[in-house]
Amino acid sequence: MARINLLNWREEKRKQIEQQFYTMLAGAALLGAGVILAVQMQLGAMIDYQNTRNSYLKSEIKKVEKAIAEIKQLEKKKADLLARMKVIQQLQGNRSDSVHMLDEIVKVVPEGVHLTRFTQKGKKLLFNGLAQSNARVSAYMRNIDRAEWLMNPNLKVIQTKKKKGGSVAQDGYSTFTLVAKQANPESKKKAKNKKKG
Repeated sequence: MARINLLNWREEKRKQIEQQFYTMLAGAALLGAGVILAVQMQLGAMIDYQNTRNSYLKSEIKKVEKAIAEIKQLEKKKADLLARMKVIQQLQGNRSDSVHMLDEIVKVVPEGVHLTRFTQKGKKLLFNGLAQSNARVSAYMRNIDRAEWLMNPNLKVIQTKKKKGGSVAQDGYSTFTLVAKQANPESKKKAKNKKKG
């Protein structure tokens, strides 16, 4: 007698295909999860490496900023020292100028003129004195103009005062106030060249 298979072969085939599909789906899910995990691990490692580099760069930047601050402080100290050296050099250079100037003041005072007071503020000189006549003050100003260490005489005040008895102050002497400038031969030559040019 012949056997008849009453099972539905199509349904069995469909179950097999369905089972293969679910198996492949599970495999694909596992493979996808593995890929995602591997990518995440790789990205995590890259982020950690970059963070390490960033922290190294930050520490190096702090070192450089500290060095820059030290350099700025050193530059400020250098500028201060250079300014001090310049002042010292000027003082050293001008030390003999005052001696020359005082010697010149004594030489330019003409006969009949007596200085009562002399003050100096920087390069500005102020002379107070007595003169026998206005001509003597004019001679004094010409002498100052010709002097090497003095220049630019300018008469501020000249007065003849009478005493109570009616006589002229100091037996006919006039009081005067005169302003001049301290110079050195080089600056005087430059000033004369400017006037000529």
